[in-house]
Amino acid sequence: MDGKNKFSIIERLRSFKYAINGLRLFLMNDHNGRVHFCAAIIAIGLSWLLHISALEWVTILLMIGAVIVTEMINASIEKLADVVSPEYHPKIKIVKDVAAGAVLVTAFLAVIIGAIIFIPKLLSCFS
Repeated sequence: MDGKNKFSIIERLRSFKYAINGLRLFLMNDHNGRVHFCAAIIAIGLSWLLHISALEWVTILLMIGAVIVTEMINASIEKLADVVSPEYHPKIKIVKDVAAGAVLVTAFLAVIIGAIIFIPKLLSCFS
């Protein structure tokens, strides 16, 4: 085994730094990412106010994570595609559209799950 494959705490900590920087860059540069982040804050606040169950919390948090991760992957694909093919290319358009579609499906499911959890609780608050 050569020295390159040894475990290093310093390298693991450095990888966290890179990941945090990636999250920061995503939130600073991706409009849709900021929209999803604001929606996540609203969902968490509503969850807290409505005292949702532990299972409902897990579901909400998983969907928040799924939407944000999908949007981050979509943003990464778009940035990479722009470097690979700065000019319009029909196959790059397909790649970008499919990645955006993945975000749309995930966000749509998150909205449906949010409605299933929140609407009955909100209705009971107002009745």
